[in-house]
Formats: sequence, structure tokens, C-alpha cells
Amino acid sequence: MKINFKSVGSLIFILLFLTTALFPQEKSAIKVGSKKFTENVLLGEIITQLITSQDQKVEYIKELGGTRILWNALLNEEIDIYPDYTGTIIKEILVNKNANKDNLKNKLAELNIGIIGPLGFNNTYAIGMKQGLAEKLAIEKISDLKNHPSLALGFTNEFMDRADGWPGLQRKYQLPQTNVTGLDHDLAYKGLASGSIDAIDLYSTDAEIEYYNLKVLKDDLHYFPDYKAVILYRKELEKTYPGIIKKLQILGNSIPEETMIKMNSEVKINKKPESLVASNFLNRKFSIESSYQPSKFLSRLWHNTKQHLFLVLISLTAAILFSIPLGIIAFKNKKIGGLILGVTGIIQTIPSLALLVFMIPLLGIGSYPAISALFLYSLLPIVRNTHSGLCEIPNSIRESAIVLGLSPSLILKKIELPLASRSILAGIKTSAVINVGTATLGALIGAGGYGQPILTGIRLDDIALILEGAIPAALLALLVQWIFDLSEKLIIPKGL
Repeated sequence: MKINFKSVGSLIFILLFLTTALFPQEKSAIKVGSKKFTENVLLGEIITQLITSQDQKVEYIKELGGTRILWNALLNEEIDIYPDYTGTIIKEILVNKNANKDNLKNKLAELNIGIIGPLGFNNTYAIGMKQGLAEKLAIEKISDLKNHPSLALGFTNEFMDRADGWPGLQRKYQLPQTNVTGLDHDLAYKGLASGSIDAIDLYSTDAEIEYYNLKVLKDDLHYFPDYKAVILYRKELEKTYPGIIKKLQILGNSIPEETMIKMNSEVKINKKPESLVASNFLNRKFSIESSYQPSKFLSRLWHNTKQHLFLVLISLTAAILFSIPLGIIAFKNKKIGGLILGVTGIIQTIPSLALLVFMIPLLGIGSYPAISALFLYSLLPIVRNTHSGLCEIPNSIRESAIVLGLSPSLILKKIELPLASRSILAGIKTSAVINVGTATLGALIGAGGYGQPILTGIRLDDIALILEGAIPAALLALLVQWIFDLSEKLIIPKGL
């Protein structure tokens, strides 16, 4: 009985070759980042196109999540530039450095961070609710919420925890509400419109405020500071790209509030691409012809497929190489085996989003933390199936091999692994399918893949974009399963 190790080796070689061919190393470029809400994505697009107009290569990593992810990425030189807001910087980022609007530039310079702006508008936090409900309950200002403790509040997840968010607001206004839910900013508007939520946090330049005819409650105790839009950048760029920094400074005081609201509306309500809206702004305001070209579906699909395959192939190949030996060790040594199975089992219980975030301090943003998380998630099915497959082999077969004088290594190679090969391959197949689906979350930390159009589609309430990522991910999972079903004929010995 002989397992076809050449076929196994060939399969792993093909996986490694594909990752190199499909995802070559990118050349050096200025890296622009943005948060995951529409206005910040738009500002990042404006910055990107303005830099591109100077014949400088740019990599735009958009929709990276919350403030801390972007800020830490800037400090760790994983991105070079991103748009932020003065209130967020003072209240959230530099909260322990006694920063204020007068010394903000100096405080940032101490961290080797430069600032451009303000850009011309103030996008402050606000609390909003439907006009009809506000009139019915006679609510005009945030203080009035004290009289209605049963109201259901829905706030963005970041607002729930940040220093200038819900905890401080609740203390400042002595709000009694206990039915407070954390959710995505874009989904909060849907909850408000459906009546499942009574009040949410707003960004004052959100296009949805007018679209949903919302009542913006007056901040009568002046809790929220100014959130003037600015651009943060690594000061090293002043030496390496002085012309770029000088060019970006033309954005100072160039975007009035009504202009920003209109651009947000064009994207969110009229469904125009951020890149087109940014291009039109630069052309209209500065007569700058950007290199914007509308992306085609097939080019986007190919780009996302390459990124997704990169995440899946690298993580799955590494998991195969590690998991099978771990499964063998777990079978051969019962004490160590309990530890191996226990640890891999615990890893599997960690929520995937949490595991991705845990990886950021170690590996930063982008592909590597996503690959590491996917690798860890792929371990358990392969380790457990390898261990189970070996355990299910009757002892009489091993005893016969020992009587014939075969060494333990030869028994493993010629008898045990071939007999366990079906179980091992089933574990690999399970890991591969799980891996393809979980990899969509990598977009939250800049890894791209099929998760990128899904993330953008949720933000823009665009079903077509969501399907642009969801359908290929499902088809890829089916393709992976079919490939492993086919590989059984090559790897598993005949008769099993």
C-alpha cells in the first residue's frame, strides 16, 4: 500500500508557484489610507489622485477600519498619509498629551507626524433621530433624551468606546438609556429608518441626514469638539517627496461644508464612484486633470481574485505543512497530543475578526496578519483529521508490520499515512473551504480580496457590489472542493 507523495509534493509546489505568479512584489509607492466611512474614503481618493497627478506612484489602501488602526499604521510606516479630524486627534489619539487646537501641530511634530489643513469643513459628531418621532416626543436637544429612558440607541462600534463617544456623552448629559447597541455606521441608518432604533450618532456632513429627513439634536452642553478635516502624514515625506507635500497643501480650506455634503450625496445617494467624484472635484476646483478611468467589472474581478488567492494559497499551504506533522505527533505522544488538540481547538473558537485585530500589533496591516489568522484557523481540521485517521487504524495491522521487522518510520510512511490519507485529505478540504470564506474579512485590515467589494457594498448599500464579492467567493469555495475531490484519485491509494 503506497501513498503518492510525489502528487502531494506537486500539489504544494503548485500552490506556492501560483502565489508567486499571481501576486508579484509591488514597487515602492506612497501609501494612502482611509477609514471605512464614505467621506473619509472620498478624501483619501482626492489625496491619491492629487499625488498621482504629479507622476508619483500611489497605493491607496481604503476602508481600513477605525482611527486606531490608521494611526498605528501611520506611526509604524505602513501607510504614509491619511485624512483625519482635529477632534478625533485631540480627544482620541493624543488624549494623554494635553493636546488642543492651538498646540496640535507641535504635539504631532513630536511624534514625527505632519499636518495639512484644515481642509475647510467641520464634520462633528451629532445625535439624530427621525423628525416624526422627535416632534412626537418634543425632543429638540440632547438633554431632552433624559426624559425618555426607554429609547433604543444605536451607535457605531467605535463611538461606543472612544474617549469622545458614548461613555463621555452619557456622563455629560446624565442619560438613563440602557438599550444601547453597537453597529456599523451605514447600517445604523437602516435601523433608524425601519424603526428598530430610535436615535443614532451622525457625522454632521452625512448625506443621509437630508435623505432620511432626520432631526439633528442640538448639543446644548457643547460636549462634541470641532472635528475639522485635516491630512496627517509622516514628516519624512517632507524630505523624500517635498513636492508632493507642497502640492497637497492646496487642499487647505478648499472644501466648504456644503461641497463635502454634496460629494457625499453623489456617492451615497446617487451611487457615483468615489474616484469619479474626486476627479470631478479636482478638475472643477484646481483644473487638475486626474488619471481617473472607470474600473471594469472583469478587471476588478481579476484583481480581487489574485488578492484572494494569495491569502488562501499561502495560508493553506503553510497549514498543510504544519498540521500533518502536528497530527502525527499528537497520535504518537498522548500527553503532547492532548495539548496540541486543545490549543488548536481554542484557536478555532476565537472570533475571526478578533483574531485579525490581534495580529495587527504583531504584523501590521495588509496581507501578512490576514494570512497568519487564516493559517491558524486552518490548523484544527487538518490536525484533528490526521490524528483521527491514524487512531482509526486497527492495532493488528501495526502489530503485523512490527512482526515483519519494519521500522517505525517505515510503518508511518508505508502503512499509517496511506491508510489515514482519506481522513487527512478531508481535513484539508474542510480547511480550504473555511479559509476561502474567512479570507473575505481580510479586507477590513487592508488585505483586499473578495471582501473588498463586499465591504464597499455594505457601506454604499449596493447589493450588486456585495454580490460581486460574495458570488466569486462561493464559486471559489466550490472550485476548491472540486479540486480536492479530484486530487483524491491521485493521492489516496487505490482500494481506500
